[in-house]
Amino acid sequence: MKSLFYWVLFFPFHLLAQSVPDQKFVQEVVTIHGSGTGLPNGKVIQIAFKNNQPVASIAGKSAQFSNGKWITVSNEKPAPKASLPVIPGTKILAAIPYKNGQAIGCAEGLYFFQKGKNPERIFPENEHYSWSLRNVAALVTDSKGRLWFGSEEGVGYLDGNKWKLFTGKEGLPYNQFTCAAAGPDGIVWFGTKKGAIQVDNDQFKYRFSRRWLPDDHVNAIAIQANNGTVWIGTDKGISQIVRQSISLEEKARIFTRQVEERHNRMGFVAQSHLKEQFNVASSEVAISDNDGMYTSMYGAAQAFRYAATGDPEAKALADRSFKACKWLVDITHEKGFPARVIIPVDWPEKVNETHSREDNLRNQQHDPMWKDIYPRFPKSKDGKYYWKCDTSSDELAGHFFFYGIYYDLVAKTEEEKQAVRDVVGDMTDHLIRHGYKLVDHDGKVTRWGDFSPEYFNSVYGYDQRGLNSAVMLSFLNVARHVTGDKKYDAEAKILRDKYNYHINAMHPKEFFPPENVVPWDNNICLMSLYGLINYETDPSLLLMYRQGLEVAWQHISKQKNAFWDAIYAALANRFTQQADQKMFENKGLFPENRLYASKVVKAHQKGSYRTDFILENLQKIPLDLIGYTMDNTHRLDIVFDSSPMQEKNIGWRTDGYALPIDERGHVRQDRDGFALLASEGDGHDEHEGTFFLLPYYMAYYHGLLGSGEAK
Repeated sequence: MKSLFYWVLFFPFHLLAQSVPDQKFVQEVVTIHGSGTGLPNGKVIQIAFKNNQPVASIAGKSAQFSNGKWITVSNEKPAPKASLPVIPGTKILAAIPYKNGQAIGCAEGLYFFQKGKNPERIFPENEHYSWSLRNVAALVTDSKGRLWFGSEEGVGYLDGNKWKLFTGKEGLPYNQFTCAAAGPDGIVWFGTKKGAIQVDNDQFKYRFSRRWLPDDHVNAIAIQANNGTVWIGTDKGISQIVRQSISLEEKARIFTRQVEERHNRMGFVAQSHLKEQFNVASSEVAISDNDGMYTSMYGAAQAFRYAATGDPEAKALADRSFKACKWLVDITHEKGFPARVIIPVDWPEKVNETHSREDNLRNQQHDPMWKDIYPRFPKSKDGKYYWKCDTSSDELAGHFFFYGIYYDLVAKTEEEKQAVRDVVGDMTDHLIRHGYKLVDHDGKVTRWGDFSPEYFNSVYGYDQRGLNSAVMLSFLNVARHVTGDKKYDAEAKILRDKYNYHINAMHPKEFFPPENVVPWDNNICLMSLYGLINYETDPSLLLMYRQGLEVAWQHISKQKNAFWDAIYAALANRFTQQADQKMFENKGLFPENRLYASKVVKAHQKGSYRTDFILENLQKIPLDLIGYTMDNTHRLDIVFDSSPMQEKNIGWRTDGYALPIDERGHVRQDRDGFALLASEGDGHDEHEGTFFLLPYYMAYYHGLLGSGEAK
């Protein structure tokens, strides 16, 4: 039975979806044009094409794009404009040829005009809406001959004699229009006073903020007929959006190269700092507060990659990540205590001056639980390095998540496996030795490293009871699996029998009040559940932990985070296999409540995830992982979270799901997908490609990429 159990756990499900990583999809790639590429400064008021190259009109000048540069050219004589009728009582805002006449957009209404006849006012209506339009500032006919308008009421098009109308309820993000343009295959683009909107097959994409545009006020849009490249003129330059055909595997190679070239510091992986805002060429390696967790996540990505593809580069990168994480444990004051960060003593930032005793006191003014410890960066025994202390549960969760995966999927030789046993044993023994606490060089527990029952039963730790119980039990399960030492089972039994840690783990994540809810706890929770559930063999505990998984999942199931989706789906599928194999039947489980086991199996035999959401997220993650400030609070297609005590700027689309990943300021796994206003450095940081690599290779390995068609 045991051999069958582990065969199910590590069956290479990626074999079921081998074609998906190489299937092509469209990735939109942005280039921002300004004075650096020769474009004159000023408002771009028009873009046209000459010899299939864009020509921009800017403050009385014209510039043509050629061979990657803008070159000033003589102004073209403007084409004569068609004569328009006078429409009393209103101002004409837009006009285009339509059928045998003209469609005219006005401050008050949409009109159709044919020479020799009076303008006819049009009142679009369908089964949902009847509109008397205002401020019809955008008109265009698409490649299918349909007439489109943009007005304060919304967007609509006339197909034959039927109108299709859209408001925020139907997905329209914004309604202050400035212009419109038609692309191939019925695609239409609208310019607005705050971004550009693409409509494709009645689905909206919103392109705004510096991620997509040099400025949000759009004045002109032009689309190249031969390749669909979109040129968007704004008040401060031009955005070029290219539709690039790419596969997930090609995208993964790009992100692996990005990590290796700009995010690898002595084997540690973290975000990089941009000395020049928005310019990745100015990147310099930086330290984070959680180098151990981020390196562990990159290592896990490469471990899944190695298991799925057999690529020797993946093994080398996973090996390097393991050695870096183990170094964090080996360098510190006491066996089994992991540092947050390691830097050489000649690191340019004077870290112990920045993190001084005075700084600790200042932090305690607004955060009474801030730990007063100095030095925050002790020197290593050999005097060559500083290492950062006050390590948190984030770090531990990352280490244990990675070590189990690395041990099972990458470590091949006895020497490699023994190294994993050593570090896992050391870390777990440290926690046990100190009463389930992570104890720092001052002999006291770290700020976020307390997994003891005393902490859970205190006024400052009660809200961590469920999460930290699940986390501690997960550490013990990983330790028993990796080392084979049954003492860790004995410790887990004590925590269950005496302190009910397994009961606590059935509610592994706080959801209310909002002040107790932080998005990085989702990372800690799900990464820990991965080890807790995968290495558990007791059917009764598996039923309880499956219920806990669902509790943790439902709160975040609509955030469209591919990493969280992949962890949940992998664990849910494993439970399905166990249930299908009758693992929970006729075992006399829970005699005090004989209905419990069958109830859990019935409720959770099938997971509630969607593989098309995982694929959509992976495809839409931008190739550019600079942290941009993105403010979505003005959108028409969102609903604000009205929960009591909820902070401002939390919400979701009208369909209940988070905004698409390329429309929100979300470039790290441990962030809130419902945050409508977000920034990760405001253009001064680039984030590591693990954001794509870990969910991609995890989903690839576990067979979660579906058919290759995202919704």
